[in-house]
Amino acid sequence: MGKQIRIGAGSGFWGDALDPAVELIERGNLGYIGMDYLAELTMALLQRQKLKDPKKGYIPDVVDHLRVLLPLARKHGTKIICNGGGANPRAAAERVRELATELGLHGTRIAVIEGDDLLGALDDIIRSDSDLTNMDTGETNLAGIRNRVVAANAYTDSSAIQAALTKGADVVIAGRVSDNALYVGPIMHEFGWSFDEAHADRIAAAITVGHIVECAAATTGGMSSRFDEMPDMGHVGFPIVEFNEDATAVITKLEGTGGKVDQFTVKEHLTYEIGNPSEYLMPDGIADFTSVKIEDIGPDRVRMSNITGKSRPENLKLVIGYQDGWVGEGMLFFPWPRALERAEKAKHTIQQRFERLDLKADQIHFDFVGVDMLHGYASPKPDYDPAEIGLRVAVHTEDRNEAEKVRRACSQLWIMGPGGTSFGTPLKPRPVFGLWPTLVPRSFVKQNMEILEA
Repeated sequence: MGKQIRIGAGSGFWGDALDPAVELIERGNLGYIGMDYLAELTMALLQRQKLKDPKKGYIPDVVDHLRVLLPLARKHGTKIICNGGGANPRAAAERVRELATELGLHGTRIAVIEGDDLLGALDDIIRSDSDLTNMDTGETNLAGIRNRVVAANAYTDSSAIQAALTKGADVVIAGRVSDNALYVGPIMHEFGWSFDEAHADRIAAAITVGHIVECAAATTGGMSSRFDEMPDMGHVGFPIVEFNEDATAVITKLEGTGGKVDQFTVKEHLTYEIGNPSEYLMPDGIADFTSVKIEDIGPDRVRMSNITGKSRPENLKLVIGYQDGWVGEGMLFFPWPRALERAEKAKHTIQQRFERLDLKADQIHFDFVGVDMLHGYASPKPDYDPAEIGLRVAVHTEDRNEAEKVRRACSQLWIMGPGGTSFGTPLKPRPVFGLWPTLVPRSFVKQNMEILEA
């Protein structure tokens, strides 16, 4: 088995709980903790913030979290690796350096990783012969939305994270690296692995384990089909990886914390957000999930072995975010008796108001909350008179003025609508951002790493 390292998963998304990460550092005997903050749409939102203010564009939680975690990490010798730099890793790293100085943590080495932002190179990429087909829709006319593009970020590999750790970084702040690169990076660094065929299976193991824990509590009982069986989820423990030099690993959590780790919580997340399970393509390599052996070896301890894979692909995923119009939205609630009938009548009334207001919309969608909001047409109509029903309407338009008509029409039902109708605060129109996921040759992506010291 040889050398072993312990890595904790301290965050699974922007807005995740901080207390489990505190517990991990205080009691987990960790060499590293990975903090994942990004989703695909997040990058477009952060890029808009950066365009308005060059000092913004990173995840605000990073500063709040590190204010608590940095002193603990220094005390316990744990290195922090995060992708909270978002669209502006340098601004995030500069702010964290200021924070470390404020906290008296002099000598803290903060690595900033850049290079995933390809917005400035997008025209060159379009002019190249690269196939930029939208992987979700099959569309090929990227040039048709070029004037509405606000972000273009490639999922990068862990090579710059490894370089940062080699230079003695205490904190690594990256942008759009792949989620599991937060774990692949320290594993490859600790064991001295390189991107060659001889290490393909071992890197695939690191990718697989990183994929399993990257969403934190999703591996310890959250999102589980057995959620009702999970104990004390309000005090859930985030997962820990004990990764061995022979590329076997154990997934576990801190004793006394809520939730559960067993082969089924691990398997549920292994199959989360994947396409072909035999070819899970990541910037660091390709993992074959069909080869994995997963077994319970004790309470809250799951062993993973026999993981195989192939060397990293030539293309990287590129997610292009673009302005895609506006959404107008309304929500109304109707009481018993005949709640559903009232809601159906209100829907018809709103449709008539849309006609009178000459609403120009690309799409109009209605949901009856409590009847078909989650399952749509597959939902059976209730065979009783519900105590209450909600009516939600969402409309996609090209401009804000049209979206504003939705709020106006819904508000008019305060008097035009059925007696007993209840309303929340009228919802303001909001901009919509679309995503164009595609592939870009790795040659377009040049990662840069720099160390800032407090």
